[in-house]
Amino acid sequence: MNERLQAFYRIRGDASSIEERARAVAIEQSVEAPLAAIRDPRVLSNIVGHVAAIEDQGGGWFGVRIDLATATVGEDAGQLLNMLFGNTSLYDEVVLDDAVFPAALLSAFGGPRHGGAGLFARAKVESRALTCSALKPQGLAVQELGELAFKLALGGLDYIKDDHGLANQSFSPFDDRARACAAAVRKAVVITGRPTRYVPNLYGHFGQIERQLGIARSEGLDTVMIAPMIAGVSTLQALRQAHPEFAFIAHPAMTGAARVSPYLFAKLFRLFGADAAIFPNPGGRFSFSIACCRKISEALRGPWGGLSASLPVPAGGMSLQRVPELLDYYGREAMLLIGGALLSAPSDMIVKETAAFVRAVAEYRYR
Repeated sequence: MNERLQAFYRIRGDASSIEERARAVAIEQSVEAPLAAIRDPRVLSNIVGHVAAIEDQGGGWFGVRIDLATATVGEDAGQLLNMLFGNTSLYDEVVLDDAVFPAALLSAFGGPRHGGAGLFARAKVESRALTCSALKPQGLAVQELGELAFKLALGGLDYIKDDHGLANQSFSPFDDRARACAAAVRKAVVITGRPTRYVPNLYGHFGQIERQLGIARSEGLDTVMIAPMIAGVSTLQALRQAHPEFAFIAHPAMTGAARVSPYLFAKLFRLFGADAAIFPNPGGRFSFSIACCRKISEALRGPWGGLSASLPVPAGGMSLQRVPELLDYYGREAMLLIGGALLSAPSDMIVKETAAFVRAVAEYRYR
């Protein structure tokens, strides 16, 4: 693959030194060696990063585009992250803002296997947004989580996921929790007639995740959640390839810990195979702006080289009262995730509160 990968950075500096600084980033993100040490003309012409553009953005910040050799990626998700922002992430004056991927890379990674359309099909929903909630807090025993899953499913949700903090703790081991929650949801489905999906959270190294998927498969589950920046983006890539029957929902844990734009993480998760991606909605307990969330939604479901669209899953401090506002903004092609606001209801009111959430989404009239 000889095409170039375009990486867009914001670099803090001054006009007199920005060209030199940009060249240093280009070298750091490609050959990581002084040019004087490179004697092979092929490496100098084909592998060394090229500074393609510099734009003064004001306030001491400059937009810099650097073109990187696609061949250095090796069709591996982790290596793609490394080539975009590996060593340069150690510079506190550099931010990775965006990237444009050549067709060869889009083809190599493949994007979502099922995408948002697949998640809608599994829920047998066509005319409205999807609904979701989370099993929490940590510390609940397996039986308690199963009872909570049963109540949420009775309320008619489309998807019920583990909290991302649930892994294999002694109070709720994965095996026992997955089986108990899957059974609880199946029991509720018999009552409601709705095809509610339980979504377990994957954790650990690849071998552990493979075993977890085996348990999920034995329980009739077909949708799981993974935090790509915790488990590894190469793990998500490999799981997409090895387990085509599963849909993967990406959790955003650790995507705010580095100087990388959140919408680029959304784009990367889609590229690597996430069928849906959770992100903090404006006005919740996180500080994402409306403009940022708009870019995230566009990165997930906008046209992109023939890749299937991922489903936006706004979450974080959401409430039943905000459902119309959220649907005004995100439209039908989304999954609304309300957790704490439902779980804060008295235990005997959780089913009723959940049903009210489902009803509010069902009754909304899209523009």
